[in-house]
Amino acid sequence: MTHYNVGMRSRILLVISLACNVALIGVLVYAYILLQRPPPVPLSIGKGKSSGNRGRSGVVVLRQPFAWNEIESEDYPVYIENLRDIGCPESTIRDIILAEVNQLYARKRATEVITPDQQWWRSEPDPKVAKAAQSKFEALELERRSLLDSLLGEGWQKADLLEANTRSLVQLNGPILGQLSAETRLAVQEVVIHAEQRIQAYFEEQQKAAKPVSAAEFARLRQQTRDELARLLTPEQLEEYLLRNSATAVQMRREFQGLDLTPDEFRQLYRMRDGYDNQMLTLADSSDSVSVKRRQELDRQREQSTQKVLGATRYQQLQLQRDPVYLQARVTAEQLGVPQDAVIPLYQVNKARETERERIRNDVTLTLEEQTEALRVLQKEHDQVLQALLGAEAYRRYLDSQSFE
Repeated sequence: MTHYNVGMRSRILLVISLACNVALIGVLVYAYILLQRPPPVPLSIGKGKSSGNRGRSGVVVLRQPFAWNEIESEDYPVYIENLRDIGCPESTIRDIILAEVNQLYARKRATEVITPDQQWWRSEPDPKVAKAAQSKFEALELERRSLLDSLLGEGWQKADLLEANTRSLVQLNGPILGQLSAETRLAVQEVVIHAEQRIQAYFEEQQKAAKPVSAAEFARLRQQTRDELARLLTPEQLEEYLLRNSATAVQMRREFQGLDLTPDEFRQLYRMRDGYDNQMLTLADSSDSVSVKRRQELDRQREQSTQKVLGATRYQQLQLQRDPVYLQARVTAEQLGVPQDAVIPLYQVNKARETERERIRNDVTLTLEEQTEALRVLQKEHDQVLQALLGAEAYRRYLDSQSFE
């Protein structure tokens, strides 16, 4: 899939612009010469692969004043012949047509293909959507190359590498962002590039000064980027962009994995959490009692709002997913190949062991020897329960995995 790099695209457009300016100067000179002759007649069609032997409409007649809209055409073969008629160099014609066709197919990819990243509410991409998108991308690419072959013949592929080897920082596709104009797309990419440069410069500055990174400063830089995007995008477009690319949305996809949120639920949670996250980030550097109390209150409000959206059952599942002991139990179950319904019992067994282990270690009435013996007995009992829960074969695999740690 072709993407646009802002700097590279700008240089290409600059070269094309300069070349066409030179060509247009030549046109004016040529037009002056024609004025010294009898009244102008239509120019003959230039020779080219795209023209064939057909007649065509829209042949350019040069006169004064000259207008570029006389040259442009939505019919690519006509467009090429018009460019040849004004004396535009073949290399410049190639660059113009290549840029036009690439822009056309960039818009097709942005508006006609549903990609997994457009489903921003999903924690894991849908394999069927990814496969269908890949098939559509390949079909569009074959169509693009066939069109360029018919228009430009051989040799255009080398120039196309300027486009093919570049990568956009963010994807601007789908029914909302896919409708952005080429100018807005480039402007958004520029904002993203400058934002990353600002953040990188700040991190390097703090590192050189041996100072910690300020969460409040990071929040300010992030808000600056959003303000710049808001000047380019409508509120609907900006929210779509943030749902796909903001740190809050990325964290939500990790945190809510397995909860199967609907788009409406994800959007509702995002709007709520993003506001709380921004406020908490601005207070993160402050250790005074007022700021600490405010952060705690914001965190409590965020949790209450999350529970309201998810409901009691899924909120309880979310709480489990935040527990490292539960996450480890889930990983262990996957590695051992035991049924998923064994995850909760495994978690409960491990959680009970961790709680008792912590109690023994904090019991100041026990000597070191007594603590050691109590921990040994606890581990033995835990292993017995684990063996009964997993079964002999899975328990053997569990012991094998432990021997490598």
